[in-house]
Formats: sequence, structure tokens, C-alpha cells
Amino acid sequence: MPRQAQRNRMRSPTGRADVSASAIGTPMACVDADGAIAAWGPAAQRLSGHPPEAMVGRAARDLLAADLPTLVRRRVAKREPWSARLALRHSDGRTVDVSVRAFPMRGPQGDIVWVMTAADPEGAARRDDLAELEAWAFDQLPISLGVYDHENRLVRANDEGLRAMGTRQDEVLGLRLGEVVPGPPYDQVEKRMAEVLRTGATLTEDVFARTPGETRAHAWSILLYPLNDPVGKVRGVCLAARDVTEQFRSRQRLALVNEAGARIGTTLDVVRTAQELADVAVGRFADFVSIDVLESVFRGQESDLSPAGAPTVFCRAAQQSVFENCPESVVELGQTDRYQEDSPMAVALATRMPSCHALDDRGSQKWLAHDPARALSVRRHGIHSLLAVPLLARGTTLGLALFLRHRMPDHFDADDLLLAEEMTARAAVCIDNARRYTHQRNTSLALQRSMLPQGMPEQAAVDVASRYLPAGSQAGVGGDWFDVIPLSGARVALVVGDVVGHGIQASATMGRLRTAVRTLADVDLPPDELLTHLDDMVLRLDREEGSRVLGESGREAGDIGATCLYAVYDPVSRRCTMARAGHPGPALVRPDGTVDFPDLPTGPPLGLGGLPFESAELELAEGTLIALYTDGLIGAAGQDIDLGVDRLRGALARPEVTLERVCDNVLDSLLSGSPTDDVALLVARTHELDASHVATWDLAADPAEVSVARRLATEQLAEWGLDEASFVTELVVSELVTNAIRYAQPPVQLRLIHEKNLICEVADASSTAPHLRRARTFDEGGRGLLLVAQLTQRWGTRHTPTGKVIWAEQTLSP
Repeated sequence: MPRQAQRNRMRSPTGRADVSASAIGTPMACVDADGAIAAWGPAAQRLSGHPPEAMVGRAARDLLAADLPTLVRRRVAKREPWSARLALRHSDGRTVDVSVRAFPMRGPQGDIVWVMTAADPEGAARRDDLAELEAWAFDQLPISLGVYDHENRLVRANDEGLRAMGTRQDEVLGLRLGEVVPGPPYDQVEKRMAEVLRTGATLTEDVFARTPGETRAHAWSILLYPLNDPVGKVRGVCLAARDVTEQFRSRQRLALVNEAGARIGTTLDVVRTAQELADVAVGRFADFVSIDVLESVFRGQESDLSPAGAPTVFCRAAQQSVFENCPESVVELGQTDRYQEDSPMAVALATRMPSCHALDDRGSQKWLAHDPARALSVRRHGIHSLLAVPLLARGTTLGLALFLRHRMPDHFDADDLLLAEEMTARAAVCIDNARRYTHQRNTSLALQRSMLPQGMPEQAAVDVASRYLPAGSQAGVGGDWFDVIPLSGARVALVVGDVVGHGIQASATMGRLRTAVRTLADVDLPPDELLTHLDDMVLRLDREEGSRVLGESGREAGDIGATCLYAVYDPVSRRCTMARAGHPGPALVRPDGTVDFPDLPTGPPLGLGGLPFESAELELAEGTLIALYTDGLIGAAGQDIDLGVDRLRGALARPEVTLERVCDNVLDSLLSGSPTDDVALLVARTHELDASHVATWDLAADPAEVSVARRLATEQLAEWGLDEASFVTELVVSELVTNAIRYAQPPVQLRLIHEKNLICEVADASSTAPHLRRARTFDEGGRGLLLVAQLTQRWGTRHTPTGKVIWAEQTLSP
């Protein structure tokens, strides 16, 4: 039979159809079952340079420059097709890499013949294109990469790595890392690279230093991983360095803010508090800090900032420097000073706004020309940057904090200004507290101002308006208060309370109760439970007061008592849950104008103890007006309570466009002249969040539901036109749903609420609440809630009769 016919009749050992050369690539050679070359084609001659007469009959392994891979040997033994990239010996002595495919064929006599083919030219071209793409990917990667051999010498670096090192490829090839960027941080990195070569383990290292290619120090997160050959031997190490300077500085700022919160305000002393601010900031934030307070504040009196244009006298309360004895200062501690009218300090005080200045600009030079003492200090110490931050607390200007840099090379920027403002705000509050502590009158006035919220919080559940009228001056500061507290799930709490008596003691008790209500509201206690805890607190305060006598009232301080009404309104369900402790009940104005006073369970006043509180739940139509008030309104001038209620009903029945007018009508109808008792009035008009603003999904307790939850949330945000919030929401949904499925109990429910903010809630049947914890470096979990806390405005847990709800709220862009 002719040879071509024999070829055409060769079949695979499995009996499948003939395999033609055109289907498998360019024919190269045939090898028999004994490993001898049976045929040697033109393609093989072109690739290896060996003619057929020199190769036919020889062992195929003589042509190999390296052993066959283990996988290929296994396939040969099983008579299975295989493909591999082999190194062949060329006739001129060099090594040629060839992509080979082999197929077992059965000859006419039943013997096995291996048909070898070479990759087609188009495949080689594609491989060349891929190699070029790989090279581009390496060079253009936006992180620094360096490949080092088994001796820790540089083999190749990408463009970003060369830029960071400030050099060219040909200048650093063959050098160790410590020879390119010498210094302690990189010596340690080189030791870690040697450890990778020795152990084959992947290591990380964090470095904060300046490289030759940068003008300032950067934070680098370095990953060192081994480069292994096909048999697993470590042949080199790759260094990948990512610039994490912004994240590093953010962590530094957060740590500094936390430290400031812990270290500032440990005493009720103005000078000590100012010095604590200076001590915290110097070294890590600024090279020199001075705290100047108004002379009146320094003496513990009210702030008396001079009118515009008049020089204001300040006293140096504290200062600190990286140098001993603060040589940058032009004022000694305790001495007075005045600022030039065009100086950054004077401008900051006049505008009550912090400012950042480079001292080489024209405005600063103009100011320094009129202030020779400070100009000399700037030149002598090389001061290049300045922050002037006014000390503001409760709307009062107390002084000024000045931050300077001369040894730190970086100028102050906008982020530094925010950080300085945060630290200074903490210090200002503490300084103000110290000042108020030294003066009883100032303390009394501060307590009186604290009766009113400092502006109504933003929330979508209700529109609110309020009035507070203190009693006449002879009665002294009273203890009436009201509050509007945003809660999770777009809900809002409305509070009105009244402490028995007048004077500083009543105001102090009121302040503590109001703070307690806000604290208890933050943990989302039901109204009846909240009043129970508040009752326990009043009893505790009563015991703490003992038998001390208050001179202003002539009674023992152990007779503390108070009343309170606490209501929670949910705009999704339009239900309002209320409970009261000896307080007058609310008035409701329905959308049709009818006024009624719902019959709520009457709880005992706070401070009796041992008696239960009950709550009632009302369903309110959208637009219902809720009026909460203290007894000073309906019992004004000693009038009968029933008469006062009737007058209140008539005032509320009058239709008014705005809530402010409603408040004015009520006060005009029930009060005449100065009230004899404190009066607090809080009115709220309800809103409804309809189904178009709320989306709810029930989820199975299956980890696969996490991706479903993300998809559902993303689709809902797209429907609401909130695509910009998708990234954060996906992360929050993923973390909360994962935690619920992994650690809680079914059923699991996801709810999104779109109001002024975007609220994500995940409910489950477990009563165990999660908490933030510090995850260690190699922990696989523990960072989810920290991520949620960083990405959202606020988050928390509230318990329900069937379990709990974990919620997170994020602010939407205008």
C-alpha cells in the first residue's frame, strides 16, 4: 500500500475519525512507540536546522534541551493527546522554544505512532501580541513593581517604580534595593525580600519615607511574593508597592482626633485645657502652637470681644514647640497681646472662620511688614505655613489657636484645616466648660439655653415648630424642656418634659434628664421602657442628692420629681407610639380640622418608682398635627386646667398655613404677659413615606442571597435615580446581609428607605446585637461593621418584638 494511503488510514487509538494535519497544525515529525523518530518533515527542519537524514531513526529525546514536563509524560503513558512548549536543540547549538501538539495514531499493523505538529504562524503572531500586551501591562501598571533574582538584584522595574526611585532602568539593573534607595526603612524591606527567597512565603511591609523620585514622604504598602519555576523552586522575588499616602494620612488624622478627644478637657481649668490642645498638636500636626484667649475668658468671665475696629486684648494661655522654650513665640505665657488689623489672626476672629496661609504670599508679607517681631521669628525659624482657628463654643468667641510649620516640609492644606478646626472645637468646648464652672451665673445661663435644642435636626417624618418661654426672673431658671430626636428607619421622637421646681438645681436635673432621653433614644427603646429607665435615673438622682438643703427653695434636694411625654412617629407605617409619665396628654389636629385629645394611659410622675408605664399606638393620617406642651401653658395665671384645654382646642382649630403661626396663635390665646411658670410648646405635622420611597425584600438564609440582595438594591437605586449611591449601598447591603445570614437567625429581611437620606435596614430574628471590634492583621473577618461605619453617616441596632434591625444611613448628594 502506498505511504500516503497508509497515512490516510491511520486512526486514533480510541477509534475516532481520522485527524488531518490541516486540523491540528503544521506537520513536523512522527515518533514511534519506542521513542524513535520515524519521519522528519520540512517544518521540523526549518525549526531545528537538522536534515531528515540526520534525524530519522534517532531517539526523539536527543533533540530535547530539557526534560518533558510531568504532565506530558503522564499523557504519553495514557496515550492521550498533549500540547506543550518544548525547548529543542538547534543544529547551531542554540535553544529554540517550539509550541508542539502531539496526537497518538494507530498504524496499519496496530502500532502506535505519535504525530507531532508545530503551532501555526498566526498563533505565533497572537502570542507575540499577547507578549507585547503583557509588557505594556507590566510597564504601565499604576503601582511600583520590581522583579529581583535569587541574589536580590533588580532584573526589571516598571515605569511607576522607576519614577518613584527617580532613576532609569539601565542605571539600577543588577543593584539591590538598599543600593538604590538606602536608608533604614528600605534596609528592612531588603531583609524581608531575603526572607521570601529563603522561605517562599508572601510577606507585607508598610513604609513611610521619601523616595528619590518624590518631593515629600509617602506611605507605601509593600507586597513581597516569591517567583517560582514550574517545579516550585523559588527563583526570585517580586516587590509591589502601592502608594497609600492619603489613607495613611486619614488614619493619622483620625488617630489624632481620637487622642484629642481623650486628652483635652481632663480638668475644669482654662489654662490647662489650652495647654492640652497645644501638647496634642505639636510634633504630629504642627511645629508650634499657641492658644490665646480673651482677657475676660482668662479671668473666668463672659466673653467680651471688642467691636469691629477696636483692638482686642488677648492673653497667652498656652504654647508648645518642637524646640525647647518655644523660641518661635513673641509673647510669654500669661502676657497680653493685640493682633494687627490686617493679620490672619484678626481676620479669623472678625469672620469667625478658620483660615490657612502660606507666609510667602503677598498678603502675608504685607501683614508681616507691619509686625516686625513676628516677621523676625518667621525669618529666623523658616516658618512657611500658618493656620488661624478661632476658639468658638456655643456661639461665643473665646480666643484663637495658631498652628505653625517650619520643620515639617508640607504646607497646611484643606484637610489640615478641617482637622485643626475639629481639635480646636473640642478644646473650645472644654475651655468654655471650665470658664462656666468658675462662675455660677454663667453656669445658670448655660443651663437655661440648653433647654432648647440648638436648631431642629433634619428629618423627613415631621415638620416642627416650637416655642419656649421662661418664667419671670423672680422664679429663676426652670426645668421645662422639649426635644426632637431623629431615629433609625426615618422615624422621629418627640419629647416634652418638666422638672419640678426652679433654679439651678431644677435646670441641672433637666439637663441630665434630657441627655438621658437622647441616650436612651439612641438605643431605640420603646416609649414605655424609656420612661421606666428615666424613672430609675430620677430615683438615683434623688438618692445622690441626700439631705442637702437648697437655699433658694428651702426644701431638701431629695424631693426631685419630673414629668415627661415621649412619642415615636414612623412615617412608613404612619403609626405614632406614645407614653407619658404624669404629663399632660397631646392634642391632635386631624387633616379635616377636628381637634381631639387622645386618652393615653396615665403613667406616674418620674421619681415614684415601682409603678409600670404603658404606651398606646395611634394611626395618624398624613398631615395630622401633634401638639405637645407643658402644664405651664394650660395652667397659666392659675386658670382652671379644663379652661386651658378648651382654649388650646380653639387655638388649634384655627386654620393656619405655617406651624410658626400655629405656635403664635396658641401663645396669644392662652398667655397674657410674662408667664409665672416655664412654657414649652412643640408642634409637629406628620408626613408619610409611601411605597414609592420604601422597598422591602425577604431573603433566604443562604449565602447566595447576598449577591441577590446587592442586585435588588442596585436596581432599586437606579429606579430612584440614586446611581451615585450604588457603590456604598452595595457594600453596606453586602456586609449587613452577610452578617445576618452568617450569625443571626431567619427570617432575614432587607429594606431601603429613600427620604432626605438613604437608609438601609436588615432585620433578622436574633436578639444579639453586633459591635465594632479591632480586627488583627491576619484576621479574616471583623472589618465589615468598621467599613459600614466609615462609609455611612451613622449606623446602629434597634430591637423589635421578633428580633432586631441593623440599620445604616448615608447622606445623599444634593
